[in-house]
Amino acid sequence: MTEINRNAPPINPVINLDLPEPAVHKLDNGILLFAMDFPGQEILKIEVVFKAGRSCEVKRLTSRTTARLIREGTSRKKSAEIAEFFDFYGASVSLPSNLDTANVILYTLSRYASEVIPVFAEIIRDPVFPEEELVTYQRTGIQELAVELEKVETVAYRKVTELIFGENHPYGYNSVEADYQALQSADLLAFYDNWYHPDNCFIVASGCVDDKIIAALNQFLGKDWSTVADKPGQPLVSHTDTSGKPARIHISHPGSLQTAIKIGRRAFGRNHPDYDGLYVLNTILGGYFGSRLMTSIREKKGFTYNIYSTLDAYLNDGCLYIATEVNTENTASAVRAILAEMKKLREKPVQIEELSMVRNYLLGMLLNGLDGPLNVSDVVRGLLAEGLPLSVFSRLVNKINSITPEEIQNLAFRYLNPEDYWIVTVGQDTSPPRKIQRKNPQTD
Repeated sequence: MTEINRNAPPINPVINLDLPEPAVHKLDNGILLFAMDFPGQEILKIEVVFKAGRSCEVKRLTSRTTARLIREGTSRKKSAEIAEFFDFYGASVSLPSNLDTANVILYTLSRYASEVIPVFAEIIRDPVFPEEELVTYQRTGIQELAVELEKVETVAYRKVTELIFGENHPYGYNSVEADYQALQSADLLAFYDNWYHPDNCFIVASGCVDDKIIAALNQFLGKDWSTVADKPGQPLVSHTDTSGKPARIHISHPGSLQTAIKIGRRAFGRNHPDYDGLYVLNTILGGYFGSRLMTSIREKKGFTYNIYSTLDAYLNDGCLYIATEVNTENTASAVRAILAEMKKLREKPVQIEELSMVRNYLLGMLLNGLDGPLNVSDVVRGLLAEGLPLSVFSRLVNKINSITPEEIQNLAFRYLNPEDYWIVTVGQDTSPPRKIQRKNPQTD
């Protein structure tokens, strides 16, 4: 019998993580193509990114609706024909929702690229937004909205982002049934004409990206497609400050089995000098399974099955929020326990053992993000979409490796102050909650 080697493989620290540098090509009409060739890979991912998010809207929902319906018919093909065509080749077109961009993604095997790229380009360059498809989208969207509004988690998220950014801010407004009903095909065509053009997009291609692929992309997306001279300039984003001081808000939701809790504040994008450090701090607080919030609120107190904090970074802004759902009778206790964990991080430096665990976790996650062409493509596209240099990835790695407990405590003092947080609870009404005593941040 073969002797089994019972020695575990050595564990090596992750010191340097290098993001592959894409080759940059310029198509004939000026579109930048960022190509990452992985020889031997059969898969091909092509992502066309338009800077056509919410901040470009004149009418609410036009950004998302234009993106969703772009593949639902051209002047030569109906929606069903397009779907059947991609199914035949085992390819797919994905339209992920984003607040800042509209992304059209093609997944295919490289051997079928010459067949599918022309049709992929057609749906980008020649959408007609059929009236019947819009009607279906409106009906489905209204039904899905009604279902979502039955969930306390959804209502809480909508409310906390509205409070953080403002109800008329592109990142803060909440769609309602009337917004769906107001949409017209002319709105989508106007939005498309204004923002879907070569001067307002870039392409990221990853996988098997050889010269033939690049030539095909240039042929079908780089020729005979130009920008009309009267295109508008910068997006119409508003940075209107929210009115009122952060406070506690309760929304009655009769019949709900649990109460959703969202505790959030405004933050910033990845270009802010404190972003990388706050990214580490957020992970310690509630960004992974071994976080402070998970250990305290779930494991020790048993208030919830899941609790987390997240740092959302957008092109023009950002937010930090904590989220969980608890039994209604535990709502006040859970809120106090969350604030207590924030206070601990302000008052006492993290231990080296805990920081080492978080470092290993974050570096492992970043390492996983470099595993394969699809993951690498996501990282590169995310940085490009935010107008950031690819060196930002290395900057984050360096901060994770070098940040000190004292630096984390200073960040907690600045960004985990309860005075800056909206506290939103959504669930059944109970007796009036005891007012949370907010201490002076200078003495807390």
